[in-house]
Amino acid sequence: MLYPLSYEGLACGPGARAAAIRRTRAPWRRAPILQSAPPATGRVVGLLLSARRYSSGPTEERSRPMTEPTAGTAVPAARMLSLGRAVVVMVVGAVVTVVALIAAAGQLIKGSHEPAQPVEVTVWGHVTLVQLSLPPTSLFVAAGLAMLVVVAGAITFEAGAFLRTFRNPERRALQTVLPPWTHPLERGAEPVRITILVPAHNEEASLPVTLAALAKQTRAPDRVIVVADNCTDRTADIAREFGYEAFETVGNAHKKGGALNQALSKILPGMGADDAVMVMDADTSIGPRYLETASARLDADPDLEAVGGIFFGEPGHGLIGIFQRNEYRRYSQEISRRRGRVFVLTGTASVFRASALATVAAARGIYVPGEPGRVYDTAALTEDNELTIALKSLGATMVSPRECIVTTELMPDARHLWRQRLRWQRGALENISAYGVTTATIRYWGQQVGIAYGTVALVSYFVLMTVTLLAFDQWVWFPFWIALGCIFAAERILTVWGEGWRARVLAALILPELLYDLFLQAVFVRSLVDIVLRRSAGWGHVRHPAVQQGATDG
Repeated sequence: MLYPLSYEGLACGPGARAAAIRRTRAPWRRAPILQSAPPATGRVVGLLLSARRYSSGPTEERSRPMTEPTAGTAVPAARMLSLGRAVVVMVVGAVVTVVALIAAAGQLIKGSHEPAQPVEVTVWGHVTLVQLSLPPTSLFVAAGLAMLVVVAGAITFEAGAFLRTFRNPERRALQTVLPPWTHPLERGAEPVRITILVPAHNEEASLPVTLAALAKQTRAPDRVIVVADNCTDRTADIAREFGYEAFETVGNAHKKGGALNQALSKILPGMGADDAVMVMDADTSIGPRYLETASARLDADPDLEAVGGIFFGEPGHGLIGIFQRNEYRRYSQEISRRRGRVFVLTGTASVFRASALATVAAARGIYVPGEPGRVYDTAALTEDNELTIALKSLGATMVSPRECIVTTELMPDARHLWRQRLRWQRGALENISAYGVTTATIRYWGQQVGIAYGTVALVSYFVLMTVTLLAFDQWVWFPFWIALGCIFAAERILTVWGEGWRARVLAALILPELLYDLFLQAVFVRSLVDIVLRRSAGWGHVRHPAVQQGATDG
């Protein structure tokens, strides 16, 4: 359950508001957050904004007075890079520690076990060597203990995130200044109303497919607004031809996040307790039951703040398309196994309560990073990941039901895929560095450490296999490890079964997907290097002919 921070004139008098402010132990000042609202909900203004930015930087920088929010204001790049360097040190340090512990355990096992000699076995007239002995018992014990540690860590991370929805000091400190209409008890008087925002930059080719999918929803949206961001094509005209609204940005220099901030500043003030906002990409099509499922979940649970989608890849793009579809398929199954518990509210299509977005905007610069009064932090490379962490930091609950299907565009070649994943990975690292280690972010820190360790392990595997092949003058079979490999192969095949026979064949080969994993891990290493060397990062834009499904920001 997530609570907004402040709306003047709706919740309480000056005395109660001042008491809540004193409990936050931060100097505040008043500044507008959103535009004026209709008399029904009152004039929405910004929370009394902090006189210091949300930062872990030097004291003198934190205490510097903050300017009024403007369209071009963002978190300084130098500060983001310095925070990024800290996360590189922490991730690399954690991996070095884990590798050192594994190496030490390996030395202990090696000293207590003498491997048996392989035996000769004749198969179809050919003599071959087979190692029939099992690994030492101490190896099984060590592996079991490692699994217990991982499981215990995962349970601890989940429990911490769950408890944050109930024990949120920021929320408790400001409950006295809550406007009545944003409180969960005020929800449910009417069915939820869904306004859809579709940010689009020169998307005249892909936009018709996206808007046509909205017309097929079993539950129609209440309002659709195409946010035409610096468009030089017919994006806005196409939106109007479909009978929808077109909002054209003015002077936006902050990509998707900046465009959405402009649109939200216009529509949020007029919303109420039962309003929700769906943000979806212009190169995405949602399943026919998406809105029906999302609205039913929000109607049934007043404490639920957001509903995310489970995304799959579009058809086509050859071999690299199969790699991406297999990856997305496995991710969707992971979310299903977690019963919809969300890692990231996907930027391709997610629904948020209006009060949740207003809360984040009010919390910016005080409890979460970003420009005060803005829903999206325009300094973040991955706005969906950053907004998810912001919501979780404020105690929000969210879910991704399996019925909320999203079909999104894939990168057409390795070059564009590299640029897209580099932005994703760099953004994820910078986001957790900006938030630090908290109960809301500890799971994401663990994920990055896991990726780093996986990189070391996979590279080590390829190196050791190469050395083994070159060192032995005769092949030796290891039935135990072959059996484990077969189990691994079966898991890879079954988890992509729904993608068709081509996906199954690719998974059965194992090596191609291991090389694809190596490609993604190279992206991870490159992102660490770029952060350390203070290289700038940006977006990639893919253009497609009109006969295909348009363009997308990668």
